[in-house]
Amino acid sequence: MNQLQITINNSNENLCKIIHQSIYESPKKRITFAQYMDLVLYHPQYGYYASHPVNIGKQGDFLTSSHWGADFGELLAEQLMQMWNILNQPYNFTLVEMGAGQGILAEQVLEYLKQNHLDFFQTIKYLIIEKSEVLKEEQKERLHSYKVRWCDWDEISHSSITGCLFSNELVDAFPVHKIIIEDREIREVYVSSDSDGKFIEISGETSTPRIAEYFNLVGIDLLSFPDVEGYQTEVNLQALDWINTVASKLQKGYLLTIDYGYQAPRYYNPTRRQGTLQCYYEHHRNNDLYWNIGRQDITAHVDFTALEKQGILSGLENIGFTQQALFLMALGLGDRLNELSNNQGFSIQEVLRRREVLHSLIDPMGLGNFGVLVQGKGLSEEEKKQTLKGLSMPAMG
Repeated sequence: MNQLQITINNSNENLCKIIHQSIYESPKKRITFAQYMDLVLYHPQYGYYASHPVNIGKQGDFLTSSHWGADFGELLAEQLMQMWNILNQPYNFTLVEMGAGQGILAEQVLEYLKQNHLDFFQTIKYLIIEKSEVLKEEQKERLHSYKVRWCDWDEISHSSITGCLFSNELVDAFPVHKIIIEDREIREVYVSSDSDGKFIEISGETSTPRIAEYFNLVGIDLLSFPDVEGYQTEVNLQALDWINTVASKLQKGYLLTIDYGYQAPRYYNPTRRQGTLQCYYEHHRNNDLYWNIGRQDITAHVDFTALEKQGILSGLENIGFTQQALFLMALGLGDRLNELSNNQGFSIQEVLRRREVLHSLIDPMGLGNFGVLVQGKGLSEEEKKQTLKGLSMPAMG
C-alpha cells in the first residue's frame, strides 16, 4: 500500500515518543494498529482516557445517551428490574457496569430504583469495571452516597454472578486490527515511522491467524467482493476476548450491550470501502487517526454478529437484538412523550426542551439507531419464555 505520512501537530509529544519507542523495539519496526490504538487511548499516563479529566459530555468530545437526561438510565432500570423478576427476585442480584464513563448512568439507575423500586434497590450489588483511573475517580466522587464497588475482572470469581452485566458505548472503543485487501489477499495495516519521525502506515501479512478465523466466525468472505482491491476494514479481536471473560463470570442472568454498529453483512458491506474507524474531538468527527494523538477519541463500529457468535461458543444464548429507539419505546419512552401533552405543570419552553431530549434518544439518524444486544446464560425454559419488555417490539434483523 502507499505509505501514508502523518504529521503529529497538536499531539501529545510524550505519547508520540512512547509510540515511536514501541515501533523501534518491535522486531520488524512496526506495530499493529490495535497496538497503536491501545497506546493512544489507554496508555496509563498519556492515553486519551487517562489524561483527559473531561472528555465526555457537553464540555468534552462526545455525548452518550445518559447525558441527555435521566430518562435513558430510568428506562434501563425498568428493564433491569424485570430481569430480576424473571429470575424470581434473587437476593444479591448483581449489576456489573463495564466502562461507566463519568458514572452518570449508574447514578440514574440507582437513584431511580431507590425512589421507585426500593425492594429491588436493596438487593442490588452494583459493581463497576473501569480501566481509566481518571474516570474511576470521577465515578467515585459522583456515586459516593451509593453502595458501589469497583473491581477488576480477576477479582470476580468464575461463574459467580447472578444478575446482569451491561455496557453503553464500551465495545466501540476497543482497539481494532486494521485490514486491507491487496493482490486478493487479506493483509494487515501496521503503524511504522519514517526517517523524519513521522508515522506511516505499511501493509504486511496478518499478525495472527485469529483474523482469518474471525471472518469464518461471522460468515464473511471479503475476497468474494466485487472490486475488492484496496478495501479496508477492521477486526475487533478484543471484543471476542471480552465476551469470553464476561461469559465465564456469569452463572445466571443476562449480558446487555448497547453500542453503535451493525450485523456482519452490513458492517462488511462491499461499498463500505474505508471501514468504520472515526475520531472525535470537541464534538467534531474526523477521519485522521494520527492527528491530535492522545487528545482525541478513536472508535470503530461494533460487529454484533461477532458478539453473538462468540457468545454462543462461550456458553451464552442470544435473547434478542433490536435498536435503541425500539428498546426505549417498549420500556415506556412513548408514554413519557404522551405525558408531556397532558401535563399542565410545565412551561412551553420546558415542554419543548423535554420533548427534544426524549426525541434525541430515539433519533433514527443518531442514538436511536444504536444496537441493543441481549444474551443470556443459565436461564430455565420457563424463564426464557418470558419476553424482556425492551425486546417486546419487533426485533430488527
